[in-house]
Amino acid sequence: MPFTPYHFGPSGFIALTLRKWLDVPVFVLANVIVDIEILFDAGYPVHKYAHTLLIGAVVGIVWALAAYPLRNFFTKIMRILRIPYQPDFWKMLISGVLGVWLHVMIDAIYHPDVRLFWPSRAKPLYALLSRQQIEALCIVFFVAAIVLWVVAVVSYSKRKKLKEAASNGKD
Repeated sequence: MPFTPYHFGPSGFIALTLRKWLDVPVFVLANVIVDIEILFDAGYPVHKYAHTLLIGAVVGIVWALAAYPLRNFFTKIMRILRIPYQPDFWKMLISGVLGVWLHVMIDAIYHPDVRLFWPSRAKPLYALLSRQQIEALCIVFFVAAIVLWVVAVVSYSKRKKLKEAASNGKD
């Protein structure tokens, strides 16, 4: 599923659910960044080394290292989205790796050329679910992620109002 919105559903849902332990923007964007290998080589198989757990971990680490200097930018974006955000290097590193791995796992079910455990040729997840089932699940997770985001925004707004009321009461 290169550059499709399908990866945003599961990654958004997991990132928002586990935002205490995961860096939301790094995790979600790691699910897209792994497809960069497709841009550089149009040959077959389309999903090569970055779409493995081994090299995918390296891609996730490199992405986290590249994202770390962008943490202030991510903070501004998360403030606009009204999601509490405190960047942390280790959290970003873990999120980069796990985000790429989530993408690779989804693609391993969906695409016949993904070799999850490279250099092994085994494809234990391929066709575990049908394409329609994967697409439907990704859409369901996307809707669930939007619901979680709305809950996070409402919670954020309530906490902000309580803090403002408390600081006004101290005057």
